[in-house]
Amino acid sequence: MRKTIVAGNWKLNGDPSLCAAFAVAARAFESGDAEVLICPPAIWLATLADQLASTSFHVGGQNLASEKAGAYTGEISAAMLSAAGAKYCILGHSERRTIFAENSALVAQKALVAIEENLIPIICVGEALDCREAGKAKAFVEQQLLESLDGLDRESLSKVVIAYEPIWAIGTGVTASTDQAQEMHAHIRSVLAQRVDSQAISLLYGGSVKPSNAKELIAQKDIDGALVGGASLNVDDFLAIVEAAG
Repeated sequence: MRKTIVAGNWKLNGDPSLCAAFAVAARAFESGDAEVLICPPAIWLATLADQLASTSFHVGGQNLASEKAGAYTGEISAAMLSAAGAKYCILGHSERRTIFAENSALVAQKALVAIEENLIPIICVGEALDCREAGKAKAFVEQQLLESLDGLDRESLSKVVIAYEPIWAIGTGVTASTDQAQEMHAHIRSVLAQRVDSQAISLLYGGSVKPSNAKELIAQKDIDGALVGGASLNVDDFLAIVEAAG
């Protein structure tokens, strides 16, 4: 049975007061069947993990190094994230791919490192607007997905979570329609089915998810939750999305 997951990605935002606010809310919140996690900037990860320790909420990293240790100034390893309390780690987010020029081969390498440290990788895929308008969205996402999973054996593949985030819907206020989102998630699941039991893999939608659209999106057959950006910085909005997930 697939797990419903709601993940909040704070990106380059957040401070101790936001950590404290979420901890207070989490202690009073019944999350139901959904697995809930927050991915703060790395500097706040251990703090938030400690504050959420008595709750059902988890924490995750926003990125990790492809190397386990060594002379890599400024990097954070999978082992460090795990020691700080992380259960998950987002990999291959479109901002990492576009701003920091990370390619899918690097994402695959990071996924292997994450799994070796018992972190659950949330691997992001998604197309730009011009790609969708050209009718090439499915082919692009399929290639990006396969390249981002390259080198993972069947057992490793069974441990990943995939997040579909159309780049044209990230932080723009524009959300893929439920039909568009479901169609792409179904395609992703069919691609995964060539290598693993895809019915056991959780697929998340990300891209301007908010309380007003979360319930309809997550109700789709192949959408198992959400990767939430801006709305995860507001306690009430984020918890409303969690409630919508059931």
